[in-house]
Amino acid sequence: MWLTGFDSPSTHTMYIDKPMRGHGLMQAIARVNRVFRDKPAGLIVDYIGIAQNLKSALGQYSKADQEQAGIDEAEAVAALLERLDVVRSMFHGFDYSAGLTGTPHQRLVALAEALNWILARQDEAAQRETDKEAKKASHRRYQDAVLALSKAFALCSASDTARDVRDEVGFFQTVRAAMVKAADSSGTSAADRDLAIRQIVNAAVASTEIVDILSAAGLSSPDISILSDEFLAEVGQMQKKNLALEALRKLLNDEIRSRSKSNVIETRKFSERLEEAIARYHTNAISTVEVLQELIALAKDVRDARSRGEETGLTPEEVAFYDALADNQSAVDVLGNDQLKIIAHELLKGLKANVSIDWAHRDSARARLRVLVKRILRKYGYPPDLEDAAV
Repeated sequence: MWLTGFDSPSTHTMYIDKPMRGHGLMQAIARVNRVFRDKPAGLIVDYIGIAQNLKSALGQYSKADQEQAGIDEAEAVAALLERLDVVRSMFHGFDYSAGLTGTPHQRLVALAEALNWILARQDEAAQRETDKEAKKASHRRYQDAVLALSKAFALCSASDTARDVRDEVGFFQTVRAAMVKAADSSGTSAADRDLAIRQIVNAAVASTEIVDILSAAGLSSPDISILSDEFLAEVGQMQKKNLALEALRKLLNDEIRSRSKSNVIETRKFSERLEEAIARYHTNAISTVEVLQELIALAKDVRDARSRGEETGLTPEEVAFYDALADNQSAVDVLGNDQLKIIAHELLKGLKANVSIDWAHRDSARARLRVLVKRILRKYGYPPDLEDAAV
């Protein structure tokens, strides 16, 4: 199968324990040389001694192809040291040695402080930029530098130099992984998951005692729910302001996204407020402390939105329909809240009775539901000029 080819996943290492020659040998080892995301090369583990056969097989190829075959370890080590120096320079003025040799608790504290340090440096660099793309690049400078370092490390991981700096590279990767988790994205990429797994397998961070990760990050509250007044108050008092900001932004974004499938209008409003606050912070309109206060206020509004249905006597589904109807203030002025609640209940009842399993994929089913919605809106006198947007 390896020689003829098949739809295989990305492969990093091949173990050879039988003799092969010519193009068969070249085809076999080519199965692991594909560059893929953070995989810069492949590794051949030779159990039988194929070096001579490989040289003979390479002789059948052009001079240019022969020069591209394989990577000189000295060049890979030089690239590693160059990229390592770039990342080290980003920590100039910060002592992260405890993150390499300290106790498990000291390592976690060093990780939190390192994360706060990098976030602060990237914010400072972004604030000096005027171009939007340049600002975005400034906020990704550390992540990109560590990704380049990881690729260089992978090319010469068996060398003495790589072994000497393995723990340091692992620490830098751990800081990057924490930043990637905090980034606004719909999910973790396969490359990041692979990197996290490698860090665990390689024991980049080993623990021999129970460590309170909250106290290491500067928190003491046992309840880290976004709905907790105690947690929000504690976040506002954290000394590591940049770390607090990223943590709260991540929590808020996840909480808002979790509501997106049940209430489109509410999700859109909260998302716009979150994006606006972060945008104002990135353009120096407000300070770290001020944006933190805005996010805390937003978090409280998100929390209050959960209990809004109980206060109004509506189910969460009816609240979603009510919000869609009341999105235009003119409709509220014309019909009033009580009438909109009745329409929301009627819509939910009618749609539940008529919806089919495949309604989201069949145009005919969607058209039938649109007719039903329009009929109910007209029955209760919903303003005709607002009807299309509400539907």
